[in-house]
Amino acid sequence: MSGPQLDRPPPRIPGGQVEVEGQVEVEGKEGRKKKGKSTQLRGPVSRTVRRHAFPGTDIRPVSSHGIDQKNDNMPEIIFNGPEGRLEGRYTHGKLVNAPIALILHPHPQQGGTMNNKVVYALYHTFARRGFSVMRFNFRGVGRSQGVFDNGQGELSDAASALDWMQGVNANAPECWVAGFSFGAWISMQLLMRRPEISGFISVAPPANSHDFTFLAPCPSSGIILHGDKDDLVPEASVAKLATKLAQQKNITVDFKVLQGANHYFGDHLPQLAREVDRYLARAVGTASAPVAAG
Repeated sequence: MSGPQLDRPPPRIPGGQVEVEGQVEVEGKEGRKKKGKSTQLRGPVSRTVRRHAFPGTDIRPVSSHGIDQKNDNMPEIIFNGPEGRLEGRYTHGKLVNAPIALILHPHPQQGGTMNNKVVYALYHTFARRGFSVMRFNFRGVGRSQGVFDNGQGELSDAASALDWMQGVNANAPECWVAGFSFGAWISMQLLMRRPEISGFISVAPPANSHDFTFLAPCPSSGIILHGDKDDLVPEASVAKLATKLAQQKNITVDFKVLQGANHYFGDHLPQLAREVDRYLARAVGTASAPVAAG
């Protein structure tokens, strides 16, 4: 059966190539170097990497694409999705058997991309805490193939991204998903379909315009963060969702309101990152102590 696995982890498939800390390593007896300071191809691959990659995956370091941060040395990845190839950015954790995290971006038809500043902040927060982490463009965004599919296709895209991450990180002890706005809605649907997901970060979930009743019950603990000045998603609608989830058994759902923050968080991005980091510190313990990303 082809296509992303919405309801179970994927098989572990060897081969292909993997980017680790600025170097692309490929299997083979012969080694070669490419010109340029950031890419080096060589072989054979170390055992810790060679079993983790998917065949046909294209991974290479790239510079920033319209991001105002000074350094964006995360490798670009191109992987197969349900309707064509999808592009993303991936940082491999420095810890042995690091946990993994997938970050989902806002609405594709409202300017949402993987380079959104909230998505970027979440990505680096997970990376600094030692996760292997990916953000990617949904179908029809950037260089990702396909067209917008009102959520169902985007959910399949997210499942394909998680498949790829699990193949690269076969022994990851934990799997997290995070999303902003529309991405929060998709991430919570993925949470319901993939039992290996152990935690979530939901930023400004659009509880006023999208149906979250599928979270019955919510299978994993997590945190919902929202700005009290959000004029697109009223705080009351998100507070109602958070209260409903917090009443469910066997999980703990935190709700944090950031004073003065609007829907896009703007100057409150550092505060958002700190709150997420504090939550991760409590949730994952010492297994993933903060480390420098990239």
